[in-house]
Amino acid sequence: MNPKKTLLFLAAAAMIACCAPCGGAYDVQADLPFEMPRVERPSIPSRSVSVADYGAKGDGLALDTEAFAAAIDALAAQGGGRVEVPDGIFLTGPIVLKDNIELHLADNAMILFSGDQSLYPLTEIIFEGLNTWRCQSPISARGVKNVAITGGGVIDGGGDAWRMVKRGKLTEGEWKKVLSRGGFLSEDGNSWYPTESYVRGVKAATDQNVAENATRADFEQMHDFLRPVMVAIHNCENVLLEGVTFQNSPCWTIHPAICTNLIVDGITVRCPDYAQNGDGIDIESCKNVLLTNSSFDAGDDAICIKSGKNEDGRKRGIPCENVVVDNCIVFHGHGGFVVGSEMSGGVKNVSVRNCTFSGTDVGLRFKSTRGRGGVVEHIYIENITMNNILNDGLLFDLFYGGKSASEALEDGDEGEATDMPARPVDETTPAFRNIDIRNVRCNGARRAMYFNGLPEMNVERVVVADAQFRTTTGAQLNESTDVVLRNVTVVPAEGPALSLNNVKRFRAENFVCPEGMPCALTVTGSRNKEVSVQSPQITAANACLSPKSASVVTIE
Repeated sequence: MNPKKTLLFLAAAAMIACCAPCGGAYDVQADLPFEMPRVERPSIPSRSVSVADYGAKGDGLALDTEAFAAAIDALAAQGGGRVEVPDGIFLTGPIVLKDNIELHLADNAMILFSGDQSLYPLTEIIFEGLNTWRCQSPISARGVKNVAITGGGVIDGGGDAWRMVKRGKLTEGEWKKVLSRGGFLSEDGNSWYPTESYVRGVKAATDQNVAENATRADFEQMHDFLRPVMVAIHNCENVLLEGVTFQNSPCWTIHPAICTNLIVDGITVRCPDYAQNGDGIDIESCKNVLLTNSSFDAGDDAICIKSGKNEDGRKRGIPCENVVVDNCIVFHGHGGFVVGSEMSGGVKNVSVRNCTFSGTDVGLRFKSTRGRGGVVEHIYIENITMNNILNDGLLFDLFYGGKSASEALEDGDEGEATDMPARPVDETTPAFRNIDIRNVRCNGARRAMYFNGLPEMNVERVVVADAQFRTTTGAQLNESTDVVLRNVTVVPAEGPALSLNNVKRFRAENFVCPEGMPCALTVTGSRNKEVSVQSPQITAANACLSPKSASVVTIE
């Protein structure tokens, strides 16, 4: 072997070993800040068959749905094994995985899902945290054990046939191309819909794609509007997604829900940045999860943790817990790492480490709203690099209104708790608390941090340490309690580095901002108590503080 190739091979092997999710020089399951059982790969029998053996053509023309089903059924009857997809383009309808089945794609294999909506009948499913009806997912597994999707190939969801498109997200040339496909325009001419069935859904639905008080017949009338999640793995145990590229989903790309022991390693998720609801991965009410060494380019939130929505989620009562996210990169997306807004069953014990977000709408995004309920706590985030973030580097928003941060800003409806009255606390009140964030670098964002708690339920017990933000504006903390900023530097192009509104029991240690700023820190709000500052550079108190750096700033 060529010596240079030998060195490259050894370097690649070392990298794979050090990033292995279940062992190696770098073990992502070691030294976690919470107790978590070891997650192992699913046990798949060694036997295998090829879909070509069951009549699959792989020419991109013939429909290979029956061949996939026959190969899976044949292996399942023997106790399971590997279904191999060789080189080629395999056009197909829905694929349903069974116990002990691994779907393995060769490096030059593509599974291309047909855009014929009639191939995807309605099925009962959890979507956006609610029990509802959606079109059958292109790939699904329900109530099975030991299931895997692996290999080096591509799975394409054929999403362009399903999705609406907003004119503002396209260039003029792209918009003209969309219009050439036929379809229907909204009354204001700013949204394109692919079919008449989709238009009926737009008119009938409320609350983020979910129709209220609809019968099964009503859902059938809006069939095409109920776009499927591309990969839906629900109520499963011992799941592996490894190596494959998942792209062009009709809606969310990957949705594991109520699963135990899930490994996602070395995958690529790609969705156009104009893709409505084009989430990367939505991990909902799952337990014992490893997400490692993967990249995401999404049209909505990229890596998202959920646990049900409103009454359905609270009644289900299954938290998302014991989750490790390590060595992932996110490009476009409404959020890099996201919790919520469907978090009514709670989220706890989450570790996010060694991740990079470049060009996302928000970097670290926590969102919910009144009516959800649920508690998000014991979240540990460390070693995050962010560049060119469009809005907030770090966001806690308990006034989430269903829009991306950019859309909310553009529409002028960014909610803010400014001396508004508190409401009674009950099971519908959401809570974010006990969150530790360390070693964060953010180079370029509109705003460094935005904490926006409820008057009746502040964002509580958050530590941000060893962090640097270079942004247009500084950090804004509203309705927050027991927040600690330690060794934090904020360098805004304009305005104060830190603004506090109705913040209680706040402490900043070695908070640094640029020399010569007219106002480093502002404090407002009727619920604020006494401000104490320990630094010789302080020139004012209780309104506008102007130090180069404050050794300690506390609010009782």
